[in-house]
Amino acid sequence: MKKVRVGIIGCGGIANGKHMSSLEKIKEVEMVAFCDIIEEKAINSAKRFGTEDAKVYVDYKELLKDETIDVVHVCTPNRSHSFITIDALEAGKHVMCEKPMAKTYAEAKAMLEASERTGKKLTIGYQQRWRGDSQYLKQMCLDGELGDIYYARAIALRRRAVPTWGVFLNEYEQGGGPLIDIGTHALDLTLWMMDNYKPKMVVGTKYKKLGDQTNTANAWGDWDPEEYTVEDSAFGFIVMENGATISLESSWALNVADPHEAVCLLAGDKAGADFFDGLRINYVKNNRQVIEKPDFNTGGVAFFEGSSKGSPAELEARAWIDAVINDKEVPTKASQALVVTQILEAIYESAKTGKPVFFD
Repeated sequence: MKKVRVGIIGCGGIANGKHMSSLEKIKEVEMVAFCDIIEEKAINSAKRFGTEDAKVYVDYKELLKDETIDVVHVCTPNRSHSFITIDALEAGKHVMCEKPMAKTYAEAKAMLEASERTGKKLTIGYQQRWRGDSQYLKQMCLDGELGDIYYARAIALRRRAVPTWGVFLNEYEQGGGPLIDIGTHALDLTLWMMDNYKPKMVVGTKYKKLGDQTNTANAWGDWDPEEYTVEDSAFGFIVMENGATISLESSWALNVADPHEAVCLLAGDKAGADFFDGLRINYVKNNRQVIEKPDFNTGGVAFFEGSSKGSPAELEARAWIDAVINDKEVPTKASQALVVTQILEAIYESAKTGKPVFFD
């Protein structure tokens, strides 16, 4: 079998911890090229994950000249997602881009258009969809067991877990803080469950109330207030075209005693669900209120071809490579990720102007 030849652009934490560590478990894959503006990072990744003849680059455009590369994973800061992805697509590569799709809606739209123009596959790394509880609830939604889902909460709330490495605190490189970093996961999960990608209007607020503090009790050590140029929490109120309402809550640092990350609450006219204490399904039966908790300790069920075993990141990677080899639908459609970016941008815009943002 011909191996899928993969090039990695950006060899930082997310590339090593998620992308490359997942791809190495897939027998149909060989990682043959590694690029990072810090050459040592690319060299280290090549030694750990690459083939014997793997090549190292500091300029991603040089990597893209290799016509034998089939797939590129873009794992760079948010600012460069769009132009690297577009260049890779136009160089004839299929692309997995780490979330969020881009800093802005315009950039993300250009990525989607490039994929359509070139005929090359583009997916965005939203691995939370591949959790066992997420897959179970998605199947319930597909089967109509919740009915019409008209209210939801997308939640990514940390109490004190500000990432203090890389460029996470840099607004120029990332486009924002917790909203674009982890709020994006919660929103993607919620829209996917609802299968609703038509927003009507958004009202947003954001805060930097704790970023200038010291003695922070932060999970990864105190942050540097001088480097902290993004929000520490942000919130959005989203109304969809069909009248459904979504509340989006995100924070890296917020005085809440019961944080939850990358989860959602769904309320339909037949039943509801949330991930607050494991997956809980609530409904009425025999005139009684019922809460049901599926057991995921017994292996779960795979709602896709292949094994249900493996981390969400690995399952996502397997589905992605399968889509490339067998010309299947990608794990996360670029058109879906585009709407996530559109809403996030609108929340930031509303927070800046103090006015609601309406979509055409």
